[in-house]
Amino acid sequence: MGETGSMRMVATDLDGTIVRADGTISARSIAAFDACERAGVHVVFVTGRPPRWMGEVAEATGHRGTAICANGALVYDLGEERVLRAHTLETDTVREVVKRARDVLGDVAVGLETLDGFLREPAYRTRWDATSHQRVGTLDELLEPAPSVVKVLLRHETTTGDEMLAATREALEGLAEPTHSNVNDSLVEVSALGVSKASTLAEFATEHDIGPEDVVAFGDMPNDLQMLGWAGRGYAMANGHPEALAAAAHVAPPCDEDGVAQVIEDLLRRRSAGAH
Repeated sequence: MGETGSMRMVATDLDGTIVRADGTISARSIAAFDACERAGVHVVFVTGRPPRWMGEVAEATGHRGTAICANGALVYDLGEERVLRAHTLETDTVREVVKRARDVLGDVAVGLETLDGFLREPAYRTRWDATSHQRVGTLDELLEPAPSVVKVLLRHETTTGDEMLAATREALEGLAEPTHSNVNDSLVEVSALGVSKASTLAEFATEHDIGPEDVVAFGDMPNDLQMLGWAGRGYAMANGHPEALAAAAHVAPPCDEDGVAQVIEDLLRRRSAGAH
């Protein structure tokens, strides 16, 4: 995409990108997304969040549109608040992921995001509200009967997320896709092999006859890297992780300054003026 090229789809991460430090999405951001829709530009929210954490986003955005959740594992209808498509991990793969992670990190605690709720080992300490549809047990107990796992969560309280990601990228190569979405959390999130925000966004865009050159993407963390690289115009947030800033060709102002809205407003003005 050229400097002012085509914009037919906006794909944006949530937390740290449009969801501000106080947990809100600003009126300016909502107005920018509304303007996109009026201009015929698709808006897709692409997040590491599971569907159970999408209620407030659905409400803030008027219960319309589509989200890609759990780092690409799920396509989610915000209007009907239901999963449309899922990319899950096989039970044997989950076991091997945990084994390899423990080989390189020691005694990691395991949580599982599934289509039927959140499962965790007793040692896994939740940071957020996970009381709904939660089951606690050993890994063997959690995997019997085989649940539809969309994301494996590995927590190691004395290791940083960046350190964990570096270790698991090598250990899980060819088996699954590790990433993280919070630099301050001792957590790695693992998806099925080949599944990422970028892979599912590419599928979704193709279904709408949109190529990467017509997609503008925004993100701030390692789980956004592939998406920022895939999109014709990728923006890392100025407040983002160093890897995101290195991966993106462009930088948007910080989240708490409505950076995504600022960029969208500018691109829509150029689009309206017929700039190429």
